[in-house]
Amino acid sequence: MKYIDQIPHFSHPQHKLKFEYTEIPFKCDGCGEIGIGSHYKCGPCDFDLHMHCALPSPSFCHPFYTKCSFQFMPRPPGGVPRYCNACEKDVTGFVYHCKACGFDLHPCCAKLPMVLDDGEVKLYLEKKLSSPCHRCGRKGRSWSYRSACRKYNLHVACVKEMLVESWHEIYFRRSGVGYRKLETKIPSLKGTLLQTHHRRKGKGKVQKCCEMAALALQFVISAVLGDPTTLIAGVIGSLMSN
Repeated sequence: MKYIDQIPHFSHPQHKLKFEYTEIPFKCDGCGEIGIGSHYKCGPCDFDLHMHCALPSPSFCHPFYTKCSFQFMPRPPGGVPRYCNACEKDVTGFVYHCKACGFDLHPCCAKLPMVLDDGEVKLYLEKKLSSPCHRCGRKGRSWSYRSACRKYNLHVACVKEMLVESWHEIYFRRSGVGYRKLETKIPSLKGTLLQTHHRRKGKGKVQKCCEMAALALQFVISAVLGDPTTLIAGVIGSLMSN
């Protein structure tokens, strides 16, 4: 998809925002969530927006909520704490809200692809899991991605938690007299995925299963970060192995 090189945006009237691509994670100034890859940025002001936040749909309907009509809002309505019905995380900025049902979705959660397919791994977005999540071992909870073979299941909430754990201080860490920028790194897979279902498998099968689970995780992370592309999944894969 081709995007306009520069756009004006109501949330940053001082300057136009320029289309950029980055392999370094950023915090979106619209929704407050993490991003990577394609986005719009104001360099002088260090202002970043996910593609979904920079170019939102005024309204849309979601297959999981057929009776809802979600409207884009620059801030959560009602002046009370709200959470995203997709990932169960707090809503602090841009949001899609259904007035009739009271449901809320982060812009990137609202636009999560129903299918992630790179030709080798195909993952389907599910409203609730019927099998345990590889991360937490629980069913249900938030929206999830399930592989076509039904062996790999990951809650969207769990993927976000992995990112938060790795980037607890996304930009800055106290260092002596001031602050310094952190090196951003996607969390390692070591210790993050449950391996109990591998115990009865041979060594070769275990390795292959873990490789496929890692590939699945790469694509779910890239989708959660707002750029569900093969390119970004590859970047994330290289960062995960560092």
